[in-house]
Amino acid sequence: MKLSETKSLLKDLRALSVEELATREAELKKELFDLRFQAAAGRLENTARLDEVKKTIARVKTVQAELNK
Repeated sequence: MKLSETKSLLKDLRALSVEELATREAELKKELFDLRFQAAAGRLENTARLDEVKKTIARVKTVQAELNK
């Protein structure tokens, strides 16, 4: 993910409400589970997507922590 894409994603995440962030995190965790399942079954073609989803979850959690301060 390029720096400009990351900044754009963070800007979009900061515009979301607490509930929307929680929903987004749940969606990403489900996607991560599905990707891990595909990887274990040997059907995952884009292995880089695993790292992208993990980092995006971390970004969501960071924005949630910022809102809780």
